[in-house]
Amino acid sequence: MTKPTPARGLVALLRMPYWLMTGGLSLLTALAITKSIIDPVHIALIFFSMAFITSAGFAINDYFDRESDAVIKPKRPIPAGALSLKQVVAVSGVLFAAGLIMSYFINWLSFAIIAADSLLLLLYSYLIKRKSGFAANILVGILTGTAFMYGEATVLNNISLISLSLYPIAFGTIGGNVLRDILSMEGDSKVGYPTLPQKIGSFSAAKVGALFFMLTGLLAPLPYFIGEFTIYYLPLILLWSVLLIYSSIRLVTAGSTIQNVRKYERIVTMSMILLPLALIIEAIVGMLI
Repeated sequence: MTKPTPARGLVALLRMPYWLMTGGLSLLTALAITKSIIDPVHIALIFFSMAFITSAGFAINDYFDRESDAVIKPKRPIPAGALSLKQVVAVSGVLFAAGLIMSYFINWLSFAIIAADSLLLLLYSYLIKRKSGFAANILVGILTGTAFMYGEATVLNNISLISLSLYPIAFGTIGGNVLRDILSMEGDSKVGYPTLPQKIGSFSAAKVGALFFMLTGLLAPLPYFIGEFTIYYLPLILLWSVLLIYSSIRLVTAGSTIQNVRKYERIVTMSMILLPLALIIEAIVGMLI
Protein backbone atom coordinates (compact mmCIF):
# COMPACT_ATOMS: atom_id res chain seq x y z
CA MET A 1 0.00 0.00 0.00
CA THR A 2 1.34 3.44 -0.97
CA LYS A 3 2.33 5.66 1.94
CA PRO A 4 0.05 8.73 2.08
CA THR A 5 1.66 12.10 1.37
CA PRO A 6 2.11 14.73 4.09
CA ALA A 7 -0.45 16.94 2.32
CA ARG A 8 -3.09 14.22 2.48
CA GLY A 9 -2.10 13.49 6.03
CA LEU A 10 -2.60 17.13 6.95
CA VAL A 11 -6.06 17.21 5.36
CA ALA A 12 -7.01 14.06 7.27
CA LEU A 13 -5.60 15.51 10.49
CA LEU A 14 -7.69 18.70 10.28
CA ARG A 15 -11.09 16.95 9.94
CA MET A 16 -12.41 19.99 8.09
CA PRO A 17 -16.01 18.74 7.73
CA TYR A 18 -16.32 19.32 11.47
CA TRP A 19 -15.69 23.02 10.88
CA LEU A 20 -19.35 23.25 9.84
CA MET A 21 -20.45 21.84 13.21
CA THR A 22 -18.31 24.21 15.28
CA GLY A 23 -17.34 27.33 13.33
CA GLY A 24 -20.47 27.10 11.20
CA LEU A 25 -22.75 26.64 14.20
CA SER A 26 -21.17 29.61 15.98
CA LEU A 27 -21.60 31.81 12.92
CA LEU A 28 -25.19 30.75 12.28
CA THR A 29 -26.02 31.38 15.95
CA ALA A 30 -24.55 34.87 15.68
CA LEU A 31 -26.59 35.59 12.55
CA ALA A 32 -29.81 34.15 14.01
CA ILE A 33 -29.41 36.24 17.17
CA THR A 34 -28.54 39.55 15.50
CA LYS A 35 -30.79 39.04 12.45
CA SER A 36 -28.60 41.49 10.59
CA ILE A 37 -25.69 41.51 8.19
CA ILE A 38 -22.29 40.99 9.85
CA ASP A 39 -19.08 42.48 8.54
CA PRO A 40 -17.15 39.94 6.37
CA VAL A 41 -14.01 40.27 8.50
CA HIS A 42 -16.05 39.56 11.62
CA ILE A 43 -17.62 36.55 9.89
CA ALA A 44 -14.19 35.15 9.08
CA LEU A 45 -12.97 35.68 12.64
CA ILE A 46 -16.02 33.93 14.11
CA PHE A 47 -15.89 30.94 11.78
CA PHE A 48 -12.16 30.30 11.60
CA SER A 49 -11.35 30.95 15.24
CA MET A 50 -13.70 28.14 16.33
CA ALA A 51 -12.81 25.95 13.34
CA PHE A 52 -9.07 26.18 14.02
CA ILE A 53 -9.55 25.25 17.68
CA THR A 54 -11.59 22.25 16.53
CA SER A 55 -8.82 21.04 14.22
CA ALA A 56 -6.20 21.72 16.90
CA GLY A 57 -8.18 19.46 19.24
CA PHE A 58 -8.36 16.68 16.65
CA ALA A 59 -4.62 16.95 16.01
CA ILE A 60 -3.60 16.73 19.67
CA ASN A 61 -6.08 13.88 20.17
CA ASP A 62 -4.38 11.98 17.33
CA TYR A 63 -1.06 12.54 19.07
CA PHE A 64 -2.25 11.00 22.33
CA ASP A 65 -4.20 8.25 20.52
CA ARG A 66 -1.28 7.20 18.34
CA GLU A 67 -0.85 3.77 19.96
CA SER A 68 -4.54 2.85 19.92
CA ASP A 69 -4.97 4.24 16.39
CA ALA A 70 -2.18 1.94 15.23
CA VAL A 71 -4.44 -0.97 16.24
CA ILE A 72 -7.96 0.17 15.36
CA LYS A 73 -7.48 3.16 13.00
CA PRO A 74 -4.25 2.49 11.11
CA LYS A 75 -5.15 4.89 8.30
CA ARG A 76 -4.94 7.92 10.60
CA PRO A 77 -2.04 10.26 9.66
CA ILE A 78 0.37 9.18 12.43
CA PRO A 79 0.12 5.35 12.20
CA ALA A 80 -0.03 5.61 8.40
CA GLY A 81 3.30 7.46 8.44
CA ALA A 82 1.99 10.56 6.68
CA LEU A 83 2.98 12.89 9.51
CA SER A 84 5.53 12.65 12.32
CA LEU A 85 4.73 13.23 15.97
CA LYS A 86 6.60 16.55 15.90
CA GLN A 87 4.65 17.69 12.85
CA VAL A 88 1.31 16.83 14.47
CA VAL A 89 2.20 18.68 17.68
CA ALA A 90 3.40 21.68 15.65
CA VAL A 91 0.19 21.78 13.60
CA SER A 92 -1.89 21.56 16.76
CA GLY A 93 0.08 24.33 18.45
CA VAL A 94 -0.19 26.66 15.45
CA LEU A 95 -3.94 26.09 15.18
CA PHE A 96 -4.53 26.64 18.90
CA ALA A 97 -2.54 29.88 18.71
CA ALA A 98 -4.34 31.03 15.55
CA GLY A 99 -7.78 30.38 17.04
CA LEU A 100 -6.92 32.19 20.27
CA ILE A 101 -5.44 35.20 18.46
CA MET A 102 -8.44 35.51 16.16
CA SER A 103 -10.86 35.34 19.10
CA TYR A 104 -8.81 38.01 20.91
CA PHE A 105 -9.53 40.39 18.03
CA ILE A 106 -13.27 39.85 18.51
CA ASN A 107 -13.60 40.56 22.24
CA TRP A 108 -12.39 39.33 25.61
CA LEU A 109 -15.41 37.13 26.30
CA SER A 110 -14.92 35.31 23.01
CA PHE A 111 -11.25 34.83 23.86
CA ALA A 112 -12.19 33.42 27.29
CA ILE A 113 -14.58 30.88 25.75
CA ILE A 114 -12.02 29.74 23.18
CA ALA A 115 -9.31 29.52 25.87
CA ALA A 116 -11.59 27.36 28.06
CA ASP A 117 -12.40 25.13 25.08
CA SER A 118 -8.69 24.73 24.34
CA LEU A 119 -7.93 23.63 27.90
CA LEU A 120 -10.84 21.18 27.90
CA LEU A 121 -9.71 19.69 24.59
CA LEU A 122 -6.24 19.12 25.99
CA LEU A 123 -7.69 17.56 29.14
CA TYR A 124 -9.99 15.37 27.04
CA SER A 125 -7.15 14.05 24.88
CA TYR A 126 -4.56 13.63 27.63
CA LEU A 127 -6.66 12.16 30.43
CA ILE A 128 -10.44 11.93 30.29
CA LYS A 129 -10.81 9.78 27.18
CA ARG A 130 -8.61 7.10 28.72
CA LYS A 131 -10.15 7.17 32.19
CA SER A 132 -13.86 7.28 31.42
CA GLY A 133 -15.46 7.01 28.02
CA PHE A 134 -18.79 8.34 29.26
CA ALA A 135 -17.16 11.36 30.91
CA ALA A 136 -15.48 11.95 27.54
CA ASN A 137 -18.90 11.80 25.85
CA ILE A 138 -20.25 14.38 28.30
CA LEU A 139 -17.26 16.65 27.74
CA VAL A 140 -17.69 16.53 23.96
CA GLY A 141 -21.31 17.59 24.47
CA ILE A 142 -20.21 20.47 26.70
CA LEU A 143 -17.72 21.60 24.09
CA THR A 144 -20.32 21.41 21.32
CA GLY A 145 -22.69 23.56 23.35
CA THR A 146 -20.09 26.31 23.74
CA ALA A 147 -20.49 27.00 20.00
CA PHE A 148 -23.86 28.62 20.79
CA MET A 149 -22.45 30.73 23.62
CA TYR A 150 -19.50 31.68 21.45
CA GLY A 151 -21.83 32.77 18.65
CA GLU A 152 -23.64 35.17 20.98
CA ALA A 153 -20.44 36.39 22.63
CA THR A 154 -18.87 37.30 19.28
CA VAL A 155 -21.68 39.70 18.36
CA LEU A 156 -23.11 40.88 21.68
CA ASN A 157 -20.11 40.44 24.00
CA ASN A 158 -22.53 38.70 26.33
CA ILE A 159 -23.95 35.29 27.27
CA SER A 160 -27.68 35.42 27.91
CA LEU A 161 -30.81 33.29 27.87
CA ILE A 162 -30.88 33.11 24.09
CA SER A 163 -27.66 31.10 23.70
CA LEU A 164 -28.29 29.17 26.92
CA SER A 165 -31.66 28.07 25.51
CA LEU A 166 -29.83 26.63 22.50
CA TYR A 167 -27.29 24.82 24.67
CA PRO A 168 -29.41 21.68 25.36
CA ILE A 169 -29.20 20.88 21.64
CA ALA A 170 -25.68 19.67 22.44
CA PHE A 171 -27.19 16.76 24.41
CA GLY A 172 -27.74 15.07 21.06
CA THR A 173 -23.98 14.96 20.56
CA ILE A 174 -23.65 12.99 23.79
CA GLY A 175 -26.27 10.49 22.64
CA GLY A 176 -24.62 10.12 19.25
CA ASN A 177 -21.22 9.44 20.80
CA VAL A 178 -22.72 6.78 23.09
CA LEU A 179 -24.22 5.01 20.07
CA ARG A 180 -20.93 5.22 18.18
CA ASP A 181 -19.23 3.65 21.20
CA ILE A 182 -21.65 0.73 20.87
CA LEU A 183 -20.72 0.36 17.21
CA SER A 184 -17.00 0.44 18.00
CA MET A 185 -17.08 -1.90 21.05
CA GLU A 186 -14.85 -4.53 19.46
CA GLY A 187 -12.09 -2.09 18.59
CA ASP A 188 -12.36 -0.20 21.88
CA SER A 189 -12.02 -3.44 23.84
CA LYS A 190 -8.74 -4.19 22.04
CA VAL A 191 -7.13 -0.96 23.27
CA GLY A 192 -8.84 -0.83 26.66
CA TYR A 193 -11.04 2.25 26.23
CA PRO A 194 -13.48 2.27 29.20
CA THR A 195 -16.53 3.31 27.20
CA LEU A 196 -20.06 3.18 28.59
CA PRO A 197 -21.10 0.13 26.51
CA GLN A 198 -18.04 -1.73 27.80
CA LYS A 199 -19.17 -1.07 31.38
CA ILE A 200 -22.96 -1.51 31.26
CA GLY A 201 -23.61 -3.37 28.02
CA SER A 202 -24.94 -2.24 24.67
CA PHE A 203 -28.65 -2.39 25.59
CA SER A 204 -28.31 -0.20 28.68
CA ALA A 205 -25.95 2.15 26.80
CA ALA A 206 -28.52 2.47 23.99
CA LYS A 207 -31.07 3.56 26.62
CA VAL A 208 -28.66 6.25 27.82
CA GLY A 209 -28.15 7.46 24.26
CA ALA A 210 -31.92 7.46 23.73
CA LEU A 211 -32.38 9.60 26.85
CA PHE A 212 -30.09 12.29 25.49
CA PHE A 213 -31.87 12.24 22.13
CA MET A 214 -35.20 12.58 23.92
CA LEU A 215 -33.94 15.58 25.90
CA THR A 216 -32.61 17.22 22.75
CA GLY A 217 -35.89 16.66 20.92
CA LEU A 218 -37.94 18.10 23.76
CA LEU A 219 -35.70 21.13 24.38
CA ALA A 220 -34.66 22.09 20.83
CA PRO A 221 -37.74 24.37 20.33
CA LEU A 222 -36.98 26.20 23.60
CA PRO A 223 -35.62 29.43 21.98
CA TYR A 224 -39.05 30.02 20.43
CA PHE A 225 -41.11 29.19 23.52
CA ILE A 226 -39.14 31.59 25.72
CA GLY A 227 -39.68 34.33 23.14
CA GLU A 228 -36.11 34.65 21.82
CA PHE A 229 -36.67 33.28 18.29
CA THR A 230 -39.56 33.79 15.88
CA ILE A 231 -42.07 31.21 14.73
CA TYR A 232 -40.02 30.72 11.54
CA TYR A 233 -37.46 28.79 13.61
CA LEU A 234 -40.09 26.19 14.54
CA PRO A 235 -41.05 24.10 11.45
CA LEU A 236 -37.67 22.45 10.79
CA ILE A 237 -36.80 22.25 14.47
CA LEU A 238 -40.10 20.52 15.27
CA LEU A 239 -39.44 18.06 12.45
CA TRP A 240 -36.00 17.40 13.91
CA SER A 241 -37.54 16.97 17.38
CA VAL A 242 -39.98 14.38 16.02
CA LEU A 243 -37.14 12.41 14.41
CA LEU A 244 -35.08 12.53 17.59
CA ILE A 245 -37.95 11.46 19.83
CA TYR A 246 -38.94 8.70 17.40
CA SER A 247 -35.35 7.43 17.26
CA SER A 248 -35.03 7.48 21.04
CA ILE A 249 -38.23 5.45 21.47
CA ARG A 250 -37.22 2.93 18.81
CA LEU A 251 -33.77 2.48 20.34
CA VAL A 252 -35.46 1.28 23.52
CA THR A 253 -38.38 -0.69 22.05
CA ALA A 254 -36.71 -2.25 19.00
CA GLY A 255 -33.70 -3.66 20.84
CA SER A 256 -30.04 -2.73 20.79
CA THR A 257 -28.82 -4.91 17.96
CA ILE A 258 -25.95 -3.47 15.95
CA GLN A 259 -28.30 -3.07 12.98
CA ASN A 260 -30.80 -1.02 14.99
CA VAL A 261 -28.15 1.12 16.67
CA ARG A 262 -26.53 1.83 13.30
CA LYS A 263 -29.92 2.62 11.73
CA TYR A 264 -31.00 5.16 14.33
CA GLU A 265 -27.55 6.66 14.73
CA ARG A 266 -27.65 7.30 11.00
CA ILE A 267 -31.13 8.83 11.16
CA VAL A 268 -30.07 11.18 13.95
CA THR A 269 -26.83 12.14 12.20
CA MET A 270 -28.51 12.85 8.88
CA SER A 271 -31.34 14.80 10.51
CA MET A 272 -28.88 17.18 12.15
CA ILE A 273 -28.87 19.22 8.94
CA LEU A 274 -32.27 20.55 10.06
CA LEU A 275 -30.66 22.55 12.88
CA PRO A 276 -28.43 24.80 10.75
CA LEU A 277 -31.25 25.17 8.22
CA ALA A 278 -33.56 26.38 11.00
CA LEU A 279 -30.95 28.89 12.14
CA ILE A 280 -30.46 30.11 8.56
CA ILE A 281 -34.21 30.62 8.13
CA GLU A 282 -34.40 32.46 11.47
CA ALA A 283 -31.54 34.75 10.41
CA ILE A 284 -32.82 35.48 6.89
CA VAL A 285 -36.45 36.04 7.85
CA GLY A 286 -35.31 38.25 10.71
CA MET A 287 -33.35 40.41 8.29
CA LEU A 288 -36.34 40.75 5.99
CA ILE A 289 -39.13 41.56 8.45
